[in-house]
Amino acid sequence: MNPRMNPLYEQLAVSIFERMSLAAARNGAVNLGQGFPDFGWPEQILDAAAEALRRGSNQYAPSRGLPQLREAIADHYRRHFGQQLDPHHICVTSGATEALGAMILSAINPGDEVIIFTPAYDSYAPMIRRAGGTRERLRFSRRHLRTARVMLDAAIAPPTRAILFNNPQNPTGRLFDAQELQTVADAATTHDLTVIADEVWEHVLIPPPRGEVARSAGGGAFIPLATLPGMADRTLKAGSAGKIFSLTGWKVGWIVAAPAAAAVAARAHQFLTFSTPPNLQAAVAYGLIEGDAWIDPMRQRFARALERMTSGLEQAGFAVLEPASTYFLCVDLKASGIAITDQAFADAAVERAGVAVVPVSAFAEDDPPRHLVRLCFAKRDETIDAGVAAMARAREMFA
Repeated sequence: MNPRMNPLYEQLAVSIFERMSLAAARNGAVNLGQGFPDFGWPEQILDAAAEALRRGSNQYAPSRGLPQLREAIADHYRRHFGQQLDPHHICVTSGATEALGAMILSAINPGDEVIIFTPAYDSYAPMIRRAGGTRERLRFSRRHLRTARVMLDAAIAPPTRAILFNNPQNPTGRLFDAQELQTVADAATTHDLTVIADEVWEHVLIPPPRGEVARSAGGGAFIPLATLPGMADRTLKAGSAGKIFSLTGWKVGWIVAAPAAAAVAARAHQFLTFSTPPNLQAAVAYGLIEGDAWIDPMRQRFARALERMTSGLEQAGFAVLEPASTYFLCVDLKASGIAITDQAFADAAVERAGVAVVPVSAFAEDDPPRHLVRLCFAKRDETIDAGVAAMARAREMFA
């Protein structure tokens, strides 16, 4: 007799990132699907982690995080964005996805509605449902969000409790400017909403090519939503050391919120993972204290990788939507003259051409775009070149 399982999870498909990575391994394909870099981490942080592993504690860390890491996170945001934070604003989590889960569980009650913009990271909707909430989606386009204020107001109803807002945005790579962020802030303050801010890509900004002011997907400086007037007390933020230092497998993230909200989110966190490996926390603290000089070189390396992949794809006949942030670019299949769905292209590309990409339709449950695929460009030159060659083979299959 099979055990009775939760239908919420029985109905969920395996993550698209896991599926495409497994398909890449099965077919010996270049994996441009899952979003991890294969270069760019500071060796000094690895040394600090190794030293902490051998000489530091290997027992449970405090649930809310090592004091030195919480202080380092607060100081990092004071230094970079002028935010007046202290360790009471911080809860360290096992990755940003866990931070998002803890924030959603702490802020959303059964029957509450959360507005999300799609396409969106695939954990949002399942976690909202796990908290007993429902989600109202707004279809996101690459046009400025300020044009959608009427749509945003129209989507807000009596059950609406929160807006889940991702900036910079995955999978499109959009970096929202001050006016666009003000649109979200105005809606939140007018309707007394909490904003769950997924800001994990805050430091992964791609400098525009020489002679260009900004890319089509946005451009300029990242602005934390909590720094806008009236937003500090109604914003819960997810941050990620994995994104800042290109160490995604470490799964060290954090929550930043007003002390009272951070304390409640920390209570949800304690029953999810309780704590995060102390040696990795110590190394991240070292990185945040010592690591500002690494941020710009990281951006420059990613910019060069993006330019290499974009140039190769365009030479192969693909229409590329260049990002202002994240590790990802999107290829517009329809604009490239390929008249099949993103999922069909992804399946054929990994099985017959030797490259794994992610269909963007996986980032939306309702009315998804089916003409875009997402590629990770944060790769070594040889990985990019092999992936581009495989994409060229895939294009030839549908020419």
